[in-house]
Amino acid sequence: MQLYSIRKYAIGAAALMTVALAATSQNNIVEEVAWVVGDQPIYKSQIEEVYQQMRYERTPIDGDPYCVIPEQLAIEKLYLHQADIDTVEVQDAMVTQQVESRINMLIENIGSKEKIEEYFRKPLPEFREQLAQTIRDNYRIMQVQEKITEGIKTTPSDVRRYFNNLPEDSIPMVPLQVETQIITLNPEIPRAEIEDVKARLRDYTDQVNSGVKSFSTLAILYSEDPGTSQRGGETGLLGRVHLEPEYAAVAFNLSDPKKVSKIVETQYGFHIIQLIEKRGDRINTRHILLRPKVSDADLTKAINRLDSIRTDIVDGKFTFEEATPYISQNKNTRNNRGVMVNSNNGTIRFEMSELPAEVAKEVDKLEPGEISMPFIMTDPERNTEVVAIVKLSKRIPAHKANMADDYQLIKGMCESSLKAKKLTDWLDKKIKDTYVRIEDGWDNCEFKHSGWLKLKR
Repeated sequence: MQLYSIRKYAIGAAALMTVALAATSQNNIVEEVAWVVGDQPIYKSQIEEVYQQMRYERTPIDGDPYCVIPEQLAIEKLYLHQADIDTVEVQDAMVTQQVESRINMLIENIGSKEKIEEYFRKPLPEFREQLAQTIRDNYRIMQVQEKITEGIKTTPSDVRRYFNNLPEDSIPMVPLQVETQIITLNPEIPRAEIEDVKARLRDYTDQVNSGVKSFSTLAILYSEDPGTSQRGGETGLLGRVHLEPEYAAVAFNLSDPKKVSKIVETQYGFHIIQLIEKRGDRINTRHILLRPKVSDADLTKAINRLDSIRTDIVDGKFTFEEATPYISQNKNTRNNRGVMVNSNNGTIRFEMSELPAEVAKEVDKLEPGEISMPFIMTDPERNTEVVAIVKLSKRIPAHKANMADDYQLIKGMCESSLKAKKLTDWLDKKIKDTYVRIEDGWDNCEFKHSGWLKLKR
């Protein structure tokens, strides 16, 4: 949904599907237990279904699948047990968003909702529920891992020592990277277009209040928020900090689930809101979002203005950096001299594939210090058309990583190594303190954690 921002976790598609598929095994009358971890069994049918799905998705398996898969399932159970102890919770909205994204991807790949039901041999609501539980478990595991490793910090000497000890063949190649600056301009939207959007929202409100159509039906049909429209506009339970301030101010003042709010304007467009429930300091709402459309004439006007500004910069009347805070309407860069920051790693360097496609196309034509001609691009946050110019600050050719040019990359590798060791140490201790039973025929393995076989040895 576009009303809040969350950290984007990389949840593997294979992991989601395999665990979801594993849940189907619980309908079997007789189950053969392969492992027991604490009081949680791991069934042979689960392992088989995970294996089949990994083969279907061509997921590489490092070793014997009948050793690797049950050990991984056992590790997940240890993390989830710790999540129960720590009372780790996950926002419903985060889970719902991931579920819808995954199901939409499946529909694209398989063909239809009916084919999903046929493929997984269960009704879509049941599959959706199991998928939601899988995603929730993944988030909970990640939160436990973050808590275990949260105290890890590195100093420059730690990073240098780590790099000096890396084998030559472990030093990564760094692809071509660029550092860029951007100025964006939002085209002016005519008052008539804004009034038309408001009139449509008032009409939707009248339809709900008169009982002609439900709010959720109208949201599915007309809302321009792709993150919530397919759920009837439902956002899920969210706190104030996860909502746009203007949206939260109205939503938290709603008290009657049958009423529709006044029209609310945020940076994403115009909304009407319906209360579903309040739970403590969190709220679940439905909303319909409409965005005023930008006309070709408005885009042309913005292009001409930026073209004039670019000419003044090139002629030396002022610099790109001086112009940015007064002209740019990109909230993330206008107070930072226009410098673009890579959200994937927090640095100012981008591989070309990490840039918005329109920006990458222009940057590819530039030499360091040059400024592009104005171009139209889609604002990735607001999903609206804006006009931009970009400056190529620096181009770094592909090379083998070194401390001078790639300190942040090497620091990340160092911290990842330390975190991996911390997690391994935690798991070894957890395994030692947990009841584990591995049935005959499942124990002839070289496990990554030798402690699983402590009783037999």
